[in-house]
Amino acid sequence: MSSNKDDGGWKKFVWDSDKGEFCGRTGGSWFKILGFYLIFYAFLAGVFIGTIQALLLTLSNYKPTWQDRVAPPGLSHTPRSDKSEIAFNLNDVETYLAYTKAMREFLVMYDDDKQRDQMKYEDCGEKPEDYKNRGDLESDVGIRKACRFQRSWLGPCSGMEDREFGFQEGKPCLIVKLNRIVNFRPRPPSSNESIPEGAQTKVQPNVMPIFCTNKREEDAGKIGEVKYYGIGEGFPLQYYPYYGKLLHPQYLQPLVALQFINLTMNTELRIECRAYGENIGYSEKDKFQGKFDVKFTVTNL
Repeated sequence: MSSNKDDGGWKKFVWDSDKGEFCGRTGGSWFKILGFYLIFYAFLAGVFIGTIQALLLTLSNYKPTWQDRVAPPGLSHTPRSDKSEIAFNLNDVETYLAYTKAMREFLVMYDDDKQRDQMKYEDCGEKPEDYKNRGDLESDVGIRKACRFQRSWLGPCSGMEDREFGFQEGKPCLIVKLNRIVNFRPRPPSSNESIPEGAQTKVQPNVMPIFCTNKREEDAGKIGEVKYYGIGEGFPLQYYPYYGKLLHPQYLQPLVALQFINLTMNTELRIECRAYGENIGYSEKDKFQGKFDVKFTVTNL
């Protein structure tokens, strides 16, 4: 009996024919509450969409609004390795195969046959020149041409003649670049006051110099000669500014090749390389901001 009563109460709650109610509400009541929620949520959706549209109006399609976390640029090198340690044995190709492979893969985009399209690339000179101004970011110019960069300018570190980049002779190369920052214009040092004595001879107009030396005092005299290859042995200004992926899809960063000619063998050496300029900064928290250090261990046993 109680079961039938409960069933009847449940059925009456779903549909009460005496009062004309469905789930405790009349048709008019359901219409009012559904109409209220429809208008309420439509209003919330409108506020949300309007806020997003207002925010989008303040953003540029070509340049990040805030770049505090990426300026000044980082200085990076190829090949990269765990803990920035490059160790190999002259007598064992397998110990440096990964390094040379990484360099060959990185330089593929700098092959001459990749830069032949006259609509995408242009010659910007083989000597350091002033900034290449291609208009404002928000102008109607559209896609910008990129400066060609020839691998041959990297000398023996180009991989064109020596596929092993000097590793087999104990004269390893590193390929160095400044990381891309939209609309960044590097400024060369205006004087020798802020750079070490060894790098002062590299100061010249329209180029950001780079200089490598021993990081630890105990490595003084063990690094040997470092040769620099590239336009002006640094980062020439005609490759800047960079206009971003949308406007500058073919952009090639200028490269500097470092070759360590006579590293002390069978010894761990700590080398630090820095780019120098008026708007290049360094941070102890970010070891690649404007500089990097690498450990070299070359063995011949």
